[in-house]
Amino acid sequence: MLDDRKLDVLRAIVQDYVATQEPVGSKALAERHNLGVSPATIRNDMAVLEEEGYITQPHTSAGRVPTDAGYRLFVDRLAGIKPLSTPERRAIQSFLDGAVDLDDVVGRTVRLLAQLTHQVAVVQYPSLTRSTIRHVELLTLAPTRVMLILITSTGRIEQRAMDVAAPIGEDLLADLRARINARVVGKRFADVALLVQDLDESFTVEERPIVGTVLANLLDTLVEQQEERVVLAGTANLTRFGPDFPMTIRPVLEALEEHVVLLRLLGEATEPAMVVRIGHENMHEGLAATSVVSVGYGSGDEALAKLGVLGPTRMDYPGTMGAVRAVARYVGQILAES
Repeated sequence: MLDDRKLDVLRAIVQDYVATQEPVGSKALAERHNLGVSPATIRNDMAVLEEEGYITQPHTSAGRVPTDAGYRLFVDRLAGIKPLSTPERRAIQSFLDGAVDLDDVVGRTVRLLAQLTHQVAVVQYPSLTRSTIRHVELLTLAPTRVMLILITSTGRIEQRAMDVAAPIGEDLLADLRARINARVVGKRFADVALLVQDLDESFTVEERPIVGTVLANLLDTLVEQQEERVVLAGTANLTRFGPDFPMTIRPVLEALEEHVVLLRLLGEATEPAMVVRIGHENMHEGLAATSVVSVGYGSGDEALAKLGVLGPTRMDYPGTMGAVRAVARYVGQILAES
């Protein structure tokens, strides 16, 4: 176990290295931070930190830089979450309040996160497997053509047009709409098939083919839309951190092109707590020089999806964690109110 003084030295090293991008020496620490001890004592503390694997000496530089383990200890024990300023919070709220639908909410969120953190932002669409149905609308496009509109609890809207076996009257359409909604509103997607499996039996023999077609399209829509979707923004921000990547940023860019990698980066959507993965804690080889900060968002207590940022391990962790948490809270409020 490290004593408080050595932890203070580690905190100072991380803060200075993140701010300056320069390896940190004992003399600079003594000058910049009120550690209350001499440079010689700081040197001894740094030797212990290096021996324990928390800092390392790059090349022949006299200074030291944090290792993945050093950043991990910093995040777990030394770094609080930096709250956003009042102007920053107002800017987030006004920017997100202008969103007109779910696609706009997600698009604005990912751009906002990238701008606030100067990192790559990743936002997962609310998972339909955890959403419930708010309303099912049926509209007549032509005598034998119907539009089905599915509206979810997260504000997501899915549409599907279909041809039916015979002309459908407004009375039948209204009756079918009412009966579908009576069974499925407020229910999870996974439960819908069971809830409507015998619905066609309550209609006449002549009406059943039409009803069957509508129900089949409803179920197909639910199945199709369960694919997880993610969007990202701010990839160009990585070019600002060229020296932070040992060889090249290409492995990072290639990893970010893989949909599955992005989903794994964010982790399980049902886990609302903030997660910080540093360096080699990221399973993908191309992301060994990066850190990921992610958190769940949703309406109420349940996380429907996750959002986060990716950047070099030399990251302003308190500021990034604060921005990610604040944006997640505002997005959750918007979904709850929509």
